[in-house]
Amino acid sequence: MKQRILFVCLGNICRSPAAEGIMRRIVSDRGLENEFEIDSAGTYGGHAGQLPDARMRAAASRRGYELTHRSRPLREEDFDAFDLIVVMDDGQIVDRGTHQELMEKNGIYAGLYQMR
Repeated sequence: MKQRILFVCLGNICRSPAAEGIMRRIVSDRGLENEFEIDSAGTYGGHAGQLPDARMRAAASRRGYELTHRSRPLREEDFDAFDLIVVMDDGQIVDRGTHQELMEKNGIYAGLYQMR
């Protein structure tokens, strides 16, 4: 069974797609592509369908990463679909864990959870 990891930031055009791209490279370099599913999303859906910010793509490219992810909003079903959700803010990982752990730590997830 694949380990499913989701990186989340505000718009899904900078931090989370960069983290996704870096994690994909790490997984690929270790030959573990069949063991992981990696994705990213944003809590704000206004950039849906867009590539990562051009400045982020340029910075990533200088370091050998190609960021091709298209922005998408975080969906309620993501909490059940992913084993680990890594929430990012201000360029730092501020919280991570399973859906249940995030729910226990952060009231901001209650609204999404209660939509079920």
